Amino acid sequence: MLTPWSAQQRLSQVQSHLASSEADIPRGRESILQKSPDDVVVTCALRTPLTRGGKGGFKDTVAADLLTHTFKSLISHSQIDPNLVEDIAVGNVLAPGAGATEFRAAALVAGFPETAALRAINRQCSSGLQACVDVANAIRCGMIDIGVGAGVESMSSNYGPGAVSEFSEALDNHQEAKNCKVPMGVLSEQMASDRQVTREVQDAFAARSFQKAEAAQKAGKFDEEIAPMKVKWVDPKTDEEMEIVVDKDDGIRQGMTAEGLRKIRPAFKEGGSIHAGNASQVSDGAAAVLLMKRSTAERLGQKIVGKFVCSSVVGVKPLLMGIGPWKAIPVALEKAGIGKEEVDVWEINEAFASQCVWCVKELGLDESKVNPNGGAIAFGHPLGCTGARQVSTLFNELGRTGKKVGVTSMCVGTGMGMAAVWVKE
Repeated sequence: MLTPWSAQQRLSQVQSHLASSEADIPRGRESILQKSPDDVVVTCALRTPLTRGGKGGFKDTVAADLLTHTFKSLISHSQIDPNLVEDIAVGNVLAPGAGATEFRAAALVAGFPETAALRAINRQCSSGLQACVDVANAIRCGMIDIGVGAGVESMSSNYGPGAVSEFSEALDNHQEAKNCKVPMGVLSEQMASDRQVTREVQDAFAARSFQKAEAAQKAGKFDEEIAPMKVKWVDPKTDEEMEIVVDKDDGIRQGMTAEGLRKIRPAFKEGGSIHAGNASQVSDGAAAVLLMKRSTAERLGQKIVGKFVCSSVVGVKPLLMGIGPWKAIPVALEKAGIGKEEVDVWEINEAFASQCVWCVKELGLDESKVNPNGGAIAFGHPLGCTGARQVSTLFNELGRTGKKVGVTSMCVGTGMGMAAVWVKE
């Protein structure tokens, strides 16, 4: 029988052991760098080039064909047996029904068997990321073992007023609901004014995006993530149809400066600050990410590119759509148990310079770590593709520079934000 004194000693010993054990538990960055057989990992992430909507290399190529090529490239690059893939999620914004029917057909043409299920996802500009996250979570909970998260958009085919359906009287009579259909350029102009983001600041940020992208393209930094594609293309001057190979992003403007951008007329209001040069480009493109558990990857001999850590999705006021990353990123970092200073690279979608530069400033991020090779202002934002495209771009940059921790994020139309934390291996 323990005396009061011996009982107190024993309690002290137990508390000491517990304290020692807690001290041994990895925290913060060290924690997410740990490896576990149950980690959800990425074994391949790639994309097509991004091309100018209505003008570029993919202007005559439909979204399903872009996706077919991307799926074929994913299978070829990863050497995965397509019969092992159980589910595919594809982000898309503009196609009717988010392209569910034609994208299922595209998967079959690419070589996936009928046993590989497919669904289309539309969460506006975060659709591609949502597709990757949905597949990752399905793997994490044991619903599937192997899946593909992807995104595609042909803005050449589907962009325009018809992409937004008419609101009913009930929706129009609710002010906050009615705000969901305010054009993003208009609300971003208002946000820039309210948050005092000047045109000078926006143009300087946009110019840096172009300059970084131009330098990256010339240095071949995007080559590893791009799957070149042969397509039929009609010359708008002669109507001659020809075959071309699209192997690089064609929206990157050479020699862009803030001074040059100042000459562009505002797009949404007289004396406004937002124009074609400091907003994301209308673009076409596709991207895909192959995911599975670490134990599965090791058993199959798949090369592990990196791992998915966690994600967040938040809502904000529809008229403040652009602040989405500002709200979503802290939530994702908290879930991961890390601070902003522990992140090596940030891929934050440049929907508009106004909202992106505001988010970066308000979050207190080191701008040198944000979109180090440029962003959507420079090479485009194919809406449903971007979230998946960012994954390939992020891992490519982390690997090239020998860094480890990255975050992808974007604002989302109608008032949302999304973010995800990734680790390179």
